Amino acid sequence: MIMKIKLFSLLAVILAGCFTANAADDKWKHDIYVNQDGTGDYTTITDALEGVRAYMEYTVTVHIANGVYKEKIVIPSWLKNVVFEGESADGVVITNDHHANIDKMGTFRTYTVKVDGSDITFRNLTIENNAPQLGQAVALHTEGDRLHFENCRLLGNQDTLFTGGKNARLYFGNCYIEGTTDFIFGPATAFFSKCQIHSKRNSYITAASTPEDVEVGYVFDSCKLTSEPDVTKVYLGRPWRPYAHTVFINCDMGKHILPIGWHNWGKESNEKTSRYGEYGSKGPGAQGERAAWAKNPDSAEVKALLDLNKVFSNTTTWNPLEK
Repeated sequence: MIMKIKLFSLLAVILAGCFTANAADDKWKHDIYVNQDGTGDYTTITDALEGVRAYMEYTVTVHIANGVYKEKIVIPSWLKNVVFEGESADGVVITNDHHANIDKMGTFRTYTVKVDGSDITFRNLTIENNAPQLGQAVALHTEGDRLHFENCRLLGNQDTLFTGGKNARLYFGNCYIEGTTDFIFGPATAFFSKCQIHSKRNSYITAASTPEDVEVGYVFDSCKLTSEPDVTKVYLGRPWRPYAHTVFINCDMGKHILPIGWHNWGKESNEKTSRYGEYGSKGPGAQGERAAWAKNPDSAEVKALLDLNKVFSNTTTWNPLEK
């Protein structure tokens, strides 16, 4: 009898362990649903990150229902292979209102969304910083590598999009990006395809800080440059660091773009080192004589700049449009 009791006890322990293991396995899903009405797995995007397993090799999709999510989100470095899929670009709004002059916060802590992880995709959603125009206010801050943004809206004023990380690679397809001053800035390699770049004030669009030993900084391919009606004097870019690289290819430029195109940030030495140019520009903003120190690419260089396999080959090969 004692032996039978011991056997039953051992069996119970084994079964309990199996159920516990199964419960732990069930925690990790390939599809996670976020809905503020409580019908999903989580009601906030921040909480949904707890449902994504660290350093996983399979892809997890976080499905986000329409709603305004006032959150300050950090995608940590141990998360990869995650797709954040919004129900609609206009309907899913991730927002916050921090700016650089709140408690001496500084530019790089003002983000609404910060992406430290790599191999992350964002699709069909809006990331916004709606702080009043009292200083720098980043909507999206990226540090990770191989980040893909498709049909997203990035809304803000000064410093809307910070592309951080030397040798980091980002792809923006069919996105809407707006801002006032230097609203696309940083050292990463970023390719913008068929995006709308909207200026809200007379100022500068880009402020690249491309390192000297990185060949490609920003490439804008077939983008549309627009502005608010009262905006009439906008530069394509100015160098945040001396070797800034920015090229506009086959872009439609509104009349708000100044004929000179580029600004040297008040340093003549930047004219010798910065790598600025364009090819195939059209529209009223493409008219006039550009800065003499701009270095426009030739047809062979343009072909290379439009080849994602080459643009994103600075460390390993990556093509965000190939599965």
